[in-house]
Amino acid sequence: MKMQRRIFCLFVALALFAAIAGAQDKKREAQLRTVRGVVLDKSENPISGSVVFLKNTRTNSVRSNYTDDTGKYRFSGLDPNTDYEVHAEKEGAKSSTRTISSFDGRKEIDLNLKIDRKKS
Repeated sequence: MKMQRRIFCLFVALALFAAIAGAQDKKREAQLRTVRGVVLDKSENPISGSVVFLKNTRTNSVRSNYTDDTGKYRFSGLDPNTDYEVHAEKEGAKSSTRTISSFDGRKEIDLNLKIDRKKS
């Protein structure tokens, strides 16, 4: 009888621990951020196929993405406690680097980037 009670208590404790851990994961997921925007030329036309780079300034890891046919890009799952740097490149031309601060509390950040294309 005592052994069954101990097993039951252990099971309840493990279930409670799993529930708390699951709630923390959901809370963390809810706090993650997304940055999105459009890459434009100096005439405000969208640039498709440009590469957008996202650098985590804490780890120096870099993620990249291509813009779609309408010049849009998107990065999701970003740590809200980390600063990021974003810039775009196309055919040797580059946008200025923009910083996303950990002090910016927005979950959805819209950030358009402008590339001054080289003249052929």
